Amino acid sequence: MSQFSRRDFLKTSLAAGTLASLGTFPLNATRRTATDVVTLGKSGIQVTRLAFGTGSNNGHVQASLGQQEFTRLVHYAYDHGIRFFETAEAYVTPAMLGEALKNLPRDSYHLMTKVTTNQGDPQERFDEMRRTSQTEYFDVMLLHWQHTPDWVSESARWQDGILEAQSKKIVRARGASVHGLPALRQMPGNKWLEIAMIRMNHNGTRMDGPTWEDNNNPSSVGEVVEHVKQVHKEGMGVISMKLVGNGTFTRHEDRQAAMRFAFQNAGVDCVTVGFKNTQEIDEAISNLNLALA
Repeated sequence: MSQFSRRDFLKTSLAAGTLASLGTFPLNATRRTATDVVTLGKSGIQVTRLAFGTGSNNGHVQASLGQQEFTRLVHYAYDHGIRFFETAEAYVTPAMLGEALKNLPRDSYHLMTKVTTNQGDPQERFDEMRRTSQTEYFDVMLLHWQHTPDWVSESARWQDGILEAQSKKIVRARGASVHGLPALRQMPGNKWLEIAMIRMNHNGTRMDGPTWEDNNNPSSVGEVVEHVKQVHKEGMGVISMKLVGNGTFTRHEDRQAAMRFAFQNAGVDCVTVGFKNTQEIDEAISNLNLALA
């Protein structure tokens, strides 16, 4: 008697029917979304693809909402799956963001900040930044606004300071935010960097050019993309900004095109966008979902 039972036959038939109904659709296909968790290269930090930025006009756009409305907006983003929040020492928003996040489980979101590399003791500065942000640690600490061709040597003291902070678990991952091609060209080959924050959109609006100034540089887009791809090859995570052209993209199609270009052409890991209302959050999630489709 055959060892192949009726139950086995039914199981096999059902499986065959299911496969036939799937056609050529890949069995392991998954839909990527704005709120998926991705790893930022060799840092190992896992964040959502979309981050909530709080630096529009140095944060004055967000600060103008007032604490209550800003907190409501942060919680709206959190409830809709955005679990990566960005600020900087130079913005007016670190204390507001700390207040908005303080009642949320600390291990349920990631917080990125940027330190201004001027005078002062790095460890004292980091302690003050933690107090302002009401947090025991930062998931990502970036050197802010590196804009000269010799920023690597000029910021050496701050790089060492961040390494020390990492050893104390005050900082989990390190990187830099650059402005201008002379500064950006120093990122490839940099062994200290784990994360690179690079401006990106489809037409070069407020993107890197011959100087650090926030000009429009469409002819530089190709070089910027090549640097993104190179640092990726070297294991760095890439976070992009200027996805709405520093607020100049008033047409929906431009905002969609910028998001699509960042992920499909440049291949960034995640992007940070500044929000001032819930509609902008909804749109950014939608635009990123379309870019990943």
